[in-house]
Amino acid sequence: MVKLASLDRKLLRDLWHIRAQALAIALVIACGVATIVMAYGTLRSLEQTKDAYYERYRFAEIFAVLKRAPLSLVDRIALIEGVASVDTRIVEQVVIDVPGMDRPATGQLLSLSEDPETGLNHFAIQLGQRPSPVENDEVVVSENFAEAHELNPGDQFSAIINGRKRLLTIAGIALSPEFVYAIGPGQMVPDDKAFGIIWMNRSALEAAFDLKGAFNEVSVTLMRHAQEPHVIARLDFLLEPYGGVGAYGRVDHFSDTFLRNEFVQLRVIGRAIAPIFLIVAAFLLHIVISRLVETEREQIGLLKAFGYTDRDVGWHYFKFVTAIATIGILIGLVGGVWMGRGLTNIYADFFRFPFLHYEMDLGVVGIAVFVTLLSASAGMASSVRKAVKLAPAVAMAPPAPARYKRTLLEQTTWFRKASTGAHLILRHLEHRPLRALLTSLGVAMSGSLLVTTFYFFDATDELLDVYYFLSQRQDISIGYNQSKDERIYYEASRLPGVLRAEPFRAVPVKLKLGHRVERVSLLGVPEGAQLSRLLDKEGEVITLPQDGVVLTDMLAENLQARPGQDLIVEAMDERRPKVVLPIVGIVEQYVGLSAYMNLAALDRVMGGGKAQSGAHLLVDKSQEAAFFATIKETPAISGATVKASAIQSFRDTIAESMYIMIGFYIGFASIITFGVVYNAARIALSERGRELGSLRVLGFTRAEVTYMLLGELFILVIIALPVGSVLGYAMAAYMAYAFESDLIRIPLVIYPSTLATAACVTLLSAILSAIAVARRVYGLDLISVLKTRE
Repeated sequence: MVKLASLDRKLLRDLWHIRAQALAIALVIACGVATIVMAYGTLRSLEQTKDAYYERYRFAEIFAVLKRAPLSLVDRIALIEGVASVDTRIVEQVVIDVPGMDRPATGQLLSLSEDPETGLNHFAIQLGQRPSPVENDEVVVSENFAEAHELNPGDQFSAIINGRKRLLTIAGIALSPEFVYAIGPGQMVPDDKAFGIIWMNRSALEAAFDLKGAFNEVSVTLMRHAQEPHVIARLDFLLEPYGGVGAYGRVDHFSDTFLRNEFVQLRVIGRAIAPIFLIVAAFLLHIVISRLVETEREQIGLLKAFGYTDRDVGWHYFKFVTAIATIGILIGLVGGVWMGRGLTNIYADFFRFPFLHYEMDLGVVGIAVFVTLLSASAGMASSVRKAVKLAPAVAMAPPAPARYKRTLLEQTTWFRKASTGAHLILRHLEHRPLRALLTSLGVAMSGSLLVTTFYFFDATDELLDVYYFLSQRQDISIGYNQSKDERIYYEASRLPGVLRAEPFRAVPVKLKLGHRVERVSLLGVPEGAQLSRLLDKEGEVITLPQDGVVLTDMLAENLQARPGQDLIVEAMDERRPKVVLPIVGIVEQYVGLSAYMNLAALDRVMGGGKAQSGAHLLVDKSQEAAFFATIKETPAISGATVKASAIQSFRDTIAESMYIMIGFYIGFASIITFGVVYNAARIALSERGRELGSLRVLGFTRAEVTYMLLGELFILVIIALPVGSVLGYAMAAYMAYAFESDLIRIPLVIYPSTLATAACVTLLSAILSAIAVARRVYGLDLISVLKTRE
């Protein structure tokens, strides 16, 4: 106990002696721990909240949309093997006129379950109550829509329901597990002003849409060991005569898909970002402990000579490293919980849950502590092994002086003409190549984190530019409440302020290539379209041929398709034609999975004459008010998407979360650079203190001595900048690949300005750490330094 107590006192003295270096390392460790706790803690909180929410409000597992089916079909659906419960409803899309809003909003009408106890897809009332069964104009609206328009129970708004404008009264405001992420047609992110969910008494919708005793959507839950593909296949078979467009599981539900994509992103952050900090921390611990063992050779020899065992010495240095790691872990846990709560609050606004709280998960804490101690142990292993194997007699003798010889660089003419300071800088770098390499690599990893962080700004700009400005160039897109003939096009082109109109047709289809199947929309585009254009990978406009299908690159990848192959196209509408069409091209598209055809060719293969699902419009800005007022009164229009509003909503939504996260990672990267440069400079100062003091005595100025010490570090920082750019590009490529989904693909684009910004932040952090060390150089006590033994 006496031995260990003495070593513990030595440990505390050593920690206090290098307190600034220890704190820098602890902060790097804290960044890694905080990232793990934030990412995985938030992920666990979201997953637990999602599971509880889905179960409590009976979120269905299979969904199917159809044209119209009698309620008597429910009994046959319930008999499908594996089906636990069945619920039907009426779902329609409508145009909403909200007081105080010029442009129309789009609403999704859903009939209320007649039995709230046994039905599926319940909602959680946040304010007010369910509509009275005898009041057909009372509704419940989604909370995000109500908050965006400052609506409360008792307020009213209008909606065009099957050609009739009706005044609806809000009875309640609710949240639903089905619309955790509520997104309207043509949107990439939620626009709460432009899209809302409306629940209404079933009797009201039956009367409005002539669906008495019928339904057009069915939801199903499964028994524990049910086979979902089998249930979907049987459900499709039963619904085919009634215009079924194909059942799908919860995994393909739009809201749930977005949630799962966010879970993937949190896992990627935990896997890709946290290791950077822990690797750098291991490197810093390695150089600090190596230097400590080197300077304490004589003390190690004395300890062993007085009876301390190799195990005692090894345990002492292990505790030294563990103490630094523990400080970092504690700071990281506090910071991670704080960041996790902040991120959870962002998600609470982004995803609509009735309850969402960040809770520290002991499993996550255990993982963070384990990987941190593992990386710390890896960093100290070789140095501690050296201390343990050091014999007392060898340890108490001075170390053998370093062997110097002329290197190839020193034989060059340029080197001979360089200044004395440059000679000293380059010689020191040459004779410690491993430390120089690791120092430069540590700074490069900081730069790579910055490049990856800023990359998301570039990717967002590229996505918006390609999708909304080069491809989708319309001002407004309108949809019809059902497919119309070509006469509707002329009516749309005569709406107030319309400068150009281009029709489109969307047909739900099943695409088959070999054993691979994808359900997407087959979009008909008119010949010579200028508002909605298709682009190839070089950004050139593609002209659709008179026959054949063009696939988006993500869809082609899923089907493993290439031009020239034949594709089986099975329409999922009432007529359900099935044709074989050649693949004639691949287009680049960052959003969604789609297939395209010439509009006339699509009409021909689908049969039933010419039809249109909507139109893209170019509208005179000065007449937008008149345009909006007209479509609010137009029964044939079921919704309108305003491109400017969608872009602004996208920017606002992304900015809210992105700026906060980027702020965190800029701070983290700066800590890495500061920690690496500061520790390298302090170790160099401790090694070369006598040398620098001698130079001062010989007449060199403080500035010249500081230049000799810090010059080598800035050479390593300059070398690290391009390396960091390359590593950052590789990390950005990994992020783009890991975040890729059927809903969205992040473009891999890094602008030169991003590399320059990352380099400037890295340099600024290096300069700040250099200033901290330069103050010590200026304050060197020459007498004390020159008394120090080599």
